[in-house]
Amino acid sequence: MSRWKAKQDKEHYYKLAKKQNYRSRASYKLKQLDKKYGLLKPDYNVVDLGAAPGGWSQVVCETIGEEGKGQIIGVDLEYIKPIDHEAFTAIKGDFTTEEIQNTIMELIDGKADVILSDAAAKLTGIKDVDNFNAYDLATAVISITDNILKKNGDLIMKSFQGGSYDEINKTLKKKFRSVKTTKPNS
Repeated sequence: MSRWKAKQDKEHYYKLAKKQNYRSRASYKLKQLDKKYGLLKPDYNVVDLGAAPGGWSQVVCETIGEEGKGQIIGVDLEYIKPIDHEAFTAIKGDFTTEEIQNTIMELIDGKADVILSDAAAKLTGIKDVDNFNAYDLATAVISITDNILKKNGDLIMKSFQGGSYDEINKTLKKKFRSVKTTKPNS
């Protein structure tokens, strides 16, 4: 696909998100992944790490629906505008800390069925530093699964295909029974 076409597709999802009142075009990434893999269920407890502005959490709230028994906890260092859904709770804080992880487990009364992470490290423009920061964030997300993910739970995370991509995949394959990589159209 040409760069021009890729940019136009992304612009399409940006416009669509605005039209359909999603907080970001990233909502369509999760919708496409869920359609392909059947990741979300109405009674699931879901934790969205790096959740701001809340696009993925919105999609989970739609899946949980008004009758679902699940919970969605969105965590970010940035403020997450509330989502008008009884199953949604936003936490402003550092998800790598024990305190925030304990709060998450208290809110969902146990462990999560699914952990989502569309988190991205802040870019500096220095390739080596950006690759290290992306790797550091990805490994932090992976390590959190030990504390807050149920056995046989699912982790859906963004990982850039930079210098540390292969190393992240090796780590995931050691930790999870099945690892799939995909790139949604959006």
